[in-house]
Amino acid sequence: MKLLPLPAFQDNYLWLLHDGHRALVVDPGDAKPVLGFLRQANLQLEAILVTHHHMDHIGGLDEVREATGAAVYGPAHETIPGPLTRLQQGDSVEALGLRFQVLDVPGHTAGHIAFFAPDVDGAPLLFCGDTLFSGGCGRLFEGTPAQMLASLDALAALPGDSRVCCTHEYTLSNLKFARAVEPGNAELAAYQQRCEQLRAQGQPTLPSNIALERAINPFLRTRLPAVAQAAHAFNGASTQDEVAGFAAIRQWKNEFR
Repeated sequence: MKLLPLPAFQDNYLWLLHDGHRALVVDPGDAKPVLGFLRQANLQLEAILVTHHHMDHIGGLDEVREATGAAVYGPAHETIPGPLTRLQQGDSVEALGLRFQVLDVPGHTAGHIAFFAPDVDGAPLLFCGDTLFSGGCGRLFEGTPAQMLASLDALAALPGDSRVCCTHEYTLSNLKFARAVEPGNAELAAYQQRCEQLRAQGQPTLPSNIALERAINPFLRTRLPAVAQAAHAFNGASTQDEVAGFAAIRQWKNEFR
């Protein structure tokens, strides 16, 4: 299988997975790069996976569906233009001979879902939309801090070698903030340096993996004493209140420059 992040807009990635003949694409916010690559590589699009309803994720959906006839799979509780198969926690999707489990991960939006395949060429694969980023997480536009914390807990519990295919190249800005939260985290400092080198070469920083995110992502580390203390220093959040600590780190990131 070939896994490719197709750049779109200013910093989006439209993930495309193919076996040399058939393909699936995730969150086609822009039809042009998707259809262009399919033509160039002579691929038949079999499936379109949608994580949530924001336009930079579904803006090209109708055009891609009409051009390819691909089946569309998306969240059960969000407004996505049909026809599509609506999915929620416990459902699964079969595409390219793979089975993707559906996870409910509300927070960024109320009905956000993720797609997880336990084994794609020897390692798990996660398409998580805007819930989890490398070094960060999505803004809480519709959900609550408690919902997002629970969603991130569910993703953090996946196998450590799970590849994290999020949909924005936010890594460097996220790591700048993460260093402010955990200035003594040596693994974070080393990862930041690697990502700076990749971006200087015009390369994506993604996919990440779950084990790495557990080690460097402040939003997966809010219960650790150093991060909880940083949240307390920011706005007085109780170090004993997990949700308050998470909410403080999210608010801090919203205001961080």
